[in-house]
Amino acid sequence: MTGATLTAFAERLTFANKPGAPSFPKSPKAITTELLAGLTVALALVPEAVAFAFVAGVHPLVGLYAAFLVGLITALFGGRPGMISGATGALAVVMVSLVATHGVEYLFATVVLMGVLQILAGVFRLGKFIRLVPHPVMLGFVNGLAIVIFMAQLGQFQVPGADGAKVWMTGWPLAIMLGLVALTMAIIWGMPRLTKAVPAPLAGIALVAALVLAFDIPVPRVGDLASIEGGLPSFHIPVVPFAWETLKIIFPYALILAAIGLIESLLTLNLVGEMTEQRGGASKECIAQGAANTVTGLFGGMGGCAMIGQSMINVKSGGRTRLSGVSAALFLLAFILVAAPLIEQIPLAALVGVMFMVVIGTFAWRSLVVMRRIPLTDAAVIVLVTVVTVLTDLAVAVVVGVIVSALAYAWNNAKRIHARIETDENGAKIYSIEGPLFFGSTAGFSELFTPQDDPSVVVVDFMNSRVADQSALQAIEDLAAKYEGQGKTLQLRHLTRDCHRLLNRAGQLMIDSDDDPDYGVAVDYQVKTGMLSGGH
Repeated sequence: MTGATLTAFAERLTFANKPGAPSFPKSPKAITTELLAGLTVALALVPEAVAFAFVAGVHPLVGLYAAFLVGLITALFGGRPGMISGATGALAVVMVSLVATHGVEYLFATVVLMGVLQILAGVFRLGKFIRLVPHPVMLGFVNGLAIVIFMAQLGQFQVPGADGAKVWMTGWPLAIMLGLVALTMAIIWGMPRLTKAVPAPLAGIALVAALVLAFDIPVPRVGDLASIEGGLPSFHIPVVPFAWETLKIIFPYALILAAIGLIESLLTLNLVGEMTEQRGGASKECIAQGAANTVTGLFGGMGGCAMIGQSMINVKSGGRTRLSGVSAALFLLAFILVAAPLIEQIPLAALVGVMFMVVIGTFAWRSLVVMRRIPLTDAAVIVLVTVVTVLTDLAVAVVVGVIVSALAYAWNNAKRIHARIETDENGAKIYSIEGPLFFGSTAGFSELFTPQDDPSVVVVDFMNSRVADQSALQAIEDLAAKYEGQGKTLQLRHLTRDCHRLLNRAGQLMIDSDDDPDYGVAVDYQVKTGMLSGGH
């Protein structure tokens, strides 16, 4: 399966961008578009940051400061213009136990260490390994994130009950809420058909907010979540003991958070790259995320990573350069400092409508069709990653998906090993091996031969095969031992010089040819020093 699904998905959203687009816009019209896109993203960031702060068990401003600082730094220095970063639920669910057990100061220290680990990942260029994520895993990630975003919005349909606990809306409050959500979605769908001067999500928020304020419609508003008013974030060294015991507490959390943050950021980077036709920047994104989290931890923020929902809002609203991300962060800071009373009046229904449209745009609907045509293992991986993303978290889902895909690939290649058998004019039996020889196919390789029934001279030709690892070398050694035990001559053809050096018992049986292949064998130090397992 190719990247056609995500490409078609990007085309469906009518995103257009040229490779090598500038980091900042040059024309007044483009600048206006970028600023409006940033404003739209900032409005969508507010309830998300507050909600994730509640999940982590910290003050809402801790989430808002993280959204501002992480968003600003990654927008300026990240690997992909147009990406939006901030406080995310995937990180918040890991933080909650740390905060509950040790307090928020340990969280700040953890976020600093998390950032350092991410910087190291970028310095050592570990981000390139994201290319090992198969396309079915990417589709599962996209679909799972869409479901997670959808489920996160359902909390807005709850209100405090008589005992203070959250209860679901019913009756007219629910009907009004759903009506305003539907109206917002209709505006977002229809606005591009009338004009593209204003981002459709921003128009939906503005018009529905104006309607609610004009008629004083009683619906939940941003201020019902929490007050977002505050001051500038201030420098703050985490108040924790600088001791080995502290490191033992925060390091496991920092490692998990760093891994989750980088996986989500790099997958989002690839997705945005598909949409905007840009490539590269993985290591740069790692360093930017790490620097952002290090700074955030020192300024009282909960840390963060890339946000697929807000990134899609930005790109769909016309944000293609770093200006949209920078303006989103600055608008968010302005909300905190001076515009909190106004922003707190925005109805949550409008923001829910925006996020529902993000869900519709994010979910790879085409995957439901192609799953009937692709191999069963690929379809199973898509479903598996989707389900695990919803039930646990993104990092676990991606790791599970990669492992299952790798095992499926190994199993399929293990079944490809076979041999064409013929006898030459001298009566020697020739086994022409076809298919890769590696740990998964060694059993099948051994079953191809019948040493007790073969003639006195046997030739094994590896021209159409490839010896991949130590297990393959050991299988060749064992085969040589079997023919030696029968008193028969075994000749090995078309093995590489690398194999010649690494093989011990069978090395003298090799026949050099001018057309010998040239490739390396993946083996460990013991093999390279001649100490093959089994005593050979």
